[in-house]
Amino acid sequence: MFCKLFSYSHLLLVSIFTTSILAEWNTRDYVRREHSLTKPYQGTGVTVPYWDFTGSAIVTSNYVRLTPDMQSKNGAIWNTKPCETRNWELQVQFKVHGRGKDLFGDGLVIWYVRDRNQQGPVFGSKDYFSGLAVLLDTYSNHNGAHTHQHPYISAMVNNGSLHYDHDRDGTHTQLAGCEGKLRNMAHDTHLSIVYRDDTLTVSTDLEGKNAWKECFRVEGVLLPTGYYFGASASTGDLSDNHDIIAIKFYELDLLETQNKDDDRSNIIPSAASFEAPRDHVDDAKPAMSGIKTFLWMMFVAIVLIVLVVLGIMWYQKRQEQSRKRLY
Repeated sequence: MFCKLFSYSHLLLVSIFTTSILAEWNTRDYVRREHSLTKPYQGTGVTVPYWDFTGSAIVTSNYVRLTPDMQSKNGAIWNTKPCETRNWELQVQFKVHGRGKDLFGDGLVIWYVRDRNQQGPVFGSKDYFSGLAVLLDTYSNHNGAHTHQHPYISAMVNNGSLHYDHDRDGTHTQLAGCEGKLRNMAHDTHLSIVYRDDTLTVSTDLEGKNAWKECFRVEGVLLPTGYYFGASASTGDLSDNHDIIAIKFYELDLLETQNKDDDRSNIIPSAASFEAPRDHVDDAKPAMSGIKTFLWMMFVAIVLIVLVVLGIMWYQKRQEQSRKRLY
């Protein structure tokens, strides 16, 4: 009996030891602390290890607020350590919420770029950037002639020469995108960005189901190592609270087909499926509404009536002066 118990205990210990080893090698459990941001943030004010803050960004005990629900605000958070990992996953827990029911904006961006702490017009960060931008555009009064609804999630890869056309919501330079209802949700909202074997996959959990739903997948995306992660947000005439709750970075194993000695630091960001930006064409002027048309026609009619009355008065006066000369 004692031998059986000893044997069972021995097998149990071996099983636990083996499981712990497997868990240790599970890359999903391998979080790189220097690229992650989780509660408690272990900082005060705007100071958190491995992260810098710019603009209107503030740190609280429960979230990092990039912008408050106020007009004309810009804020950003930037990782201080460059990413030297070739295959990685970035999971972002965020919350976008505000008082607006029909009108709100502008949105937030998750960045992997060469230049950090650069303020600019692209949701609070630099235009003509070099790297990757995953954009969550919430601007309700969307620009340009496209069919998708907002909020809208898209990606853009830039080598530093391309302009993000805010007037057209970036649809001229995006790789891919999908709609996503992410505002004023009662549950947590999450975004996953996976870059592995030169393939970019963006997924969401916006419905609180604890399961990823693929938004889009793009192959042939080349990104170098040594760039920086960040998040920025902005408001304009419309506004929202843009909060980052957590960022978790996972280092993924190299595939057998990948050479660990390859130097990826000098790669120029590009995408095989990227379309060259189309010419910027101004939108056609919208037709006048029925009320405006009615008012305009009424104004024209009044002007014509006044001219006719003045013409009649002038004619009658001329006739009267003519009769006086005859007598």
